[in-house]
Amino acid sequence: MRLLATILLVLWPSVSLAENTMRMAVTTSFHNSGLADVLLPEIQNDLGLEVQLLIVGTGQAIKLGQAGDVDAILVHSRAAEEAFVAEGYGTHRREVMYNDFVIIGPAADPASVAGVETVTEALQRVAEAEAIFVSRGDDSGTHRKELSLWSSADLDVEAFGPHYRAVGAGMGAALNTAADMNAYILSDRASWLNFGNKADLALLFAGDPVLFNQYSFLPVNAELHPHVNAEAVAALEAWLTGPRAAELINSYTIDGETLFVFNATSED
Repeated sequence: MRLLATILLVLWPSVSLAENTMRMAVTTSFHNSGLADVLLPEIQNDLGLEVQLLIVGTGQAIKLGQAGDVDAILVHSRAAEEAFVAEGYGTHRREVMYNDFVIIGPAADPASVAGVETVTEALQRVAEAEAIFVSRGDDSGTHRKELSLWSSADLDVEAFGPHYRAVGAGMGAALNTAADMNAYILSDRASWLNFGNKADLALLFAGDPVLFNQYSFLPVNAELHPHVNAEAVAALEAWLTGPRAAELINSYTIDGETLFVFNATSED
């Protein structure tokens, strides 16, 4: 069964399905960053390639790749990516860029998160203060990371009761909920910087090495799904890991702050 229902599809610039067209599932955090608006026109100009984005969480992107509903995926959950390749759904995993996860919360910081040394301590303080925490709750890369951080802090979100609000939505919608509720939330830095409705929220914690957030490109296996546009995927991968993409990614800033750092290597 096709898995395209309830998925946001962004087309650039038309809807034709010619040989110079491909579909790629990307995370909501990547889309919310605004970087796609920078990269897609340049891909079209340089390669003559129309990339249609299906904007979903990492878990759904993996499912779309497994079903052959897309030609490639761009996600940020290493364990899921490696399983995708090991199970034969993807040919390989290629790192492209990274940023980091950050903890956003009320500027007044009732849980006293600002200034702590580790994300574990930050989450423990949120739990002890019984402060409201908004979770994406959508099996995205961000959601998976958040759950792993709670687990590492020996905290069970099932015991939080009404203080833990899983919204089952993308990064932008979850940030909007946090802004409305003046709540804490885990976000990727790029989505936060590009988020317009900050209300009384502020970036309270960052810098723990465990918050590293790698984005990787994975081609769908054309031997498993012969309709996959492998030629277009290969061209896009070469472009995304090349000097033109490096220049665009590293120079993409909002209010002087860098959103992503290019880290693709010539071989992976």
